[in-house]
Amino acid sequence: MDERESLTVSDMTYLFTDLKDSTPLYESVGDVNAYFLVRQRFDILNKIIRERSGTIIKTIGDAVMAGFERPQDAVYASIEMIEELLRFNQTALRPLGLKVGVHKGRAVAVRLNDRIDYFGHDVNIAARVQGLAGVNEVCLTEAVMEASGVRGIVEGRPASRDYENLKGIGQKMEIHRIGISPAQR
Repeated sequence: MDERESLTVSDMTYLFTDLKDSTPLYESVGDVNAYFLVRQRFDILNKIIRERSGTIIKTIGDAVMAGFERPQDAVYASIEMIEELLRFNQTALRPLGLKVGVHKGRAVAVRLNDRIDYFGHDVNIAARVQGLAGVNEVCLTEAVMEASGVRGIVEGRPASRDYENLKGIGQKMEIHRIGISPAQR
């Protein structure tokens, strides 16, 4: 890799999502039908991410990686994505839950194939934080919770806080779990 192709980005907020139970969906309804059902959910996620000033960095299977300049926008997007999918699931033949993780920090931005991708320790943390989330739950790191305005966004929602080990990360991290339900709107 040519060093001129990369640059360091500071204070970016990374959001990772995962559609719960989409893998068995491919087996039960077939690849084409499952792709169509997953694509419907992605359209909802993409719209909310854009409306909240985020950028889709990439999709990997049924997962989305997005970036935001402001942690508040990522937190609003996380909550709205789950709320919107819960509403969508009320009329869907195959409901799918969403798991979301959000972390902010530095990364190396690299232009590959006319797209920018992000790499580094904080990106890995964000991905691991998403892996801790339960269905219809947002996991936020302390770095996100301490950002201006974030506590006000999650106030009044079911929440818990704990120190968690993240796979491949050498230290325990303070993680805030925010439960989302359709009745909270």
